Amino acid sequence: MTDNNKLLEVKNLKKYFNLRGGFLFQKSQGTVKAVDDISFFIRKGETFGLVGESGCGKSTTSRVILKLTAPTSGHAYYKGEDIFKMNNHELFKMRREIQIIFQDPYASLSPRMTVGDIISEPLEIHRISDKKSRISKVKELLKTVGLNPEHINRYPHEFSGGQRQRIGIARALALTPKLILCDEPVSALDVSVQAQILNLMNGLQKEFDLTYLFIAHDLSVVKHVSNRVAVMYLGKIVEVANSEDLYKSPLHPYTMGLLSAVPIPDPEAEKQRKRIILEGDVPSPIDPPSGCRFHPRCPNAQEICSKSEPELKNYDLSGNEHLAACFFAGKPI
Repeated sequence: MTDNNKLLEVKNLKKYFNLRGGFLFQKSQGTVKAVDDISFFIRKGETFGLVGESGCGKSTTSRVILKLTAPTSGHAYYKGEDIFKMNNHELFKMRREIQIIFQDPYASLSPRMTVGDIISEPLEIHRISDKKSRISKVKELLKTVGLNPEHINRYPHEFSGGQRQRIGIARALALTPKLILCDEPVSALDVSVQAQILNLMNGLQKEFDLTYLFIAHDLSVVKHVSNRVAVMYLGKIVEVANSEDLYKSPLHPYTMGLLSAVPIPDPEAEKQRKRIILEGDVPSPIDPPSGCRFHPRCPNAQEICSKSEPELKNYDLSGNEHLAACFFAGKPI
């Protein structure tokens, strides 16, 4: 793959939130390092999974990329252009090509707007076609995502959770985007509905030549949709690899722990496999540990882990990229 295939590239991205408190005088009470110096890229046409526990900075990353939240520092390049240096006009044009699907399919839809108004709103904002053409486009989109076009005048509360997420997907497709940021799009849905939505998104990717950044905390979900996967822990990316390599031969102990929690459908295999229990709680992002941020919970931790921060290095010598930030990458737990 050449650099021309990189649709999105994030370099040294940081997002810190200053905490302030006090009754009369607001004083600084620390800084939350939600995203702390991460880098990755997404190739055109692929699905890039971003996984980790709640609070690790996944959703913040997606919002910063779209500049819904201003970055503290770093760069995000879309087609070679730095999103963070774009003016308002350039951002407006860029957002036609990058859309987002939010986690909660009810909170992300206005209860006072009909389905038709929700899906056509992006077309109105970008002044695409007339009202009659927009109605026709909305009906076509509803049909594309598996909903009845006749429901165009219904409100979000009249639909189930899975149907509401289909409405959110239809809205994201309205402007014919190139890249969609999927912020845990199935985590609030039942398992059977999750499968339907994932199959829908897979079909849409092929039909419309879409590229996905797929954010999730469930590794079993990411396994079936992603070409490559990055694992985040406490604002840092600790491992990046092809989906198959990551699940077959994880290098970072945190990834090993996450994978051991994924259930296996075979009862006999489930009984025989070794479970890895990660002890302790995730440290506070206000005061992260020195050195490797995972070392207080890592069974393989040694003195160097608390003093020095490991670099994200490539450990795959066969030509494939398999990055890990660990001094003892690949060592069994």
